[in-house]
Amino acid sequence: MQQTFIQAYPKLLQPSVAVAGLWLAHGDEPLLHQWLIDALRPHWREQNYAIKRIELISIKSWQDVLAELGSLSLFDDASALIVTGNHKPDKAVITELERFAVEAQAGTHSHSVLWLTSKLDRRAQTGKWFTPFAQYGQVIDCNLYDERGRQQLLQVQAQQFGLTLSQDAWQLLMSHTEHHLLSAYQTLWRLSYLFAPELIAANSEATNSEMVSTSTNPSPMATSTKSIALDINDLQAALVSDAQFSVFDLSNAMLAGHSTQVAKIVLQLQASDEPTTLVLWAISKDMRHILALHDGQDPQTLGIWRSKQGLYQQACRRLSSTQTADWTEIIYRCDQAIKGIIRQPAWELLLQAALAVSGKRLFNL
Repeated sequence: MQQTFIQAYPKLLQPSVAVAGLWLAHGDEPLLHQWLIDALRPHWREQNYAIKRIELISIKSWQDVLAELGSLSLFDDASALIVTGNHKPDKAVITELERFAVEAQAGTHSHSVLWLTSKLDRRAQTGKWFTPFAQYGQVIDCNLYDERGRQQLLQVQAQQFGLTLSQDAWQLLMSHTEHHLLSAYQTLWRLSYLFAPELIAANSEATNSEMVSTSTNPSPMATSTKSIALDINDLQAALVSDAQFSVFDLSNAMLAGHSTQVAKIVLQLQASDEPTTLVLWAISKDMRHILALHDGQDPQTLGIWRSKQGLYQQACRRLSSTQTADWTEIIYRCDQAIKGIIRQPAWELLLQAALAVSGKRLFNL
């Protein structure tokens, strides 16, 4: 059976999961591999598995895997082997793995093998070694192919932390962390201790009681029914900053056309080391909204807060289509500067972009 990570992961968080047999997880995102292990580990412990790791340093290392599966423990009911490395099994090992998988399906044994390997293309998945995993086991694609999948996965993690983020908050989070999965996850982890410490403590107590209980109580991996709702203001407040002004002050000054205040705020944000990605997010958001309003879209449909609709309308009346014609290019150059693709200072371009929204242009790009 073949599944994507986002399809398989929520199922593994359920109270009861059959873990015996062959598991293959392939992908180049180490964090997904670790999350998969973290999801399986409580099931292994609950079912009294001995958990061991084996690294494949050559094809011969597969013999160590088979030998470990053939050994018996006086204290554990079965073995769970976490195998890492990219060495493919030979013909003889393939035969043994197939027999192992068939017997696991029949209930002859309860051993589990999880093989973590790098991304497999379609050609690699046509190899004979792949057949036992695809036909008799579980194959999980641990790759993220678009931003939608990344956000879906992070939403699952947010639910685990007892958090629910608004769409604007999600956009800010992804922009602030530069769409980096680990950074976004670490931010959610910090948010959980800031906004939902009671839920974290409750989940911890549930986990501890489950580890020593053999009853049919809900699994500690099950998502909490309680949740703390966070909007963009909550997230902005949680992103630690020493700035006298925030990006929301910058937004208000830009929309009101106060170019002198805009320059003052940008310089203060730069002096306090405000993340350039966060400043770019605020500027580009206002630019996109103004362009959409010029095209006749409704402010409420765009998600513009009622308290700021007047400022946006004021900006639209002040800015002509000629003044907004190169905004896409300005944002693109800001992004390039932040990433180091071009040598022009990022803060210089951010100042130009912010002033452009206020209606003031220093010079052409």
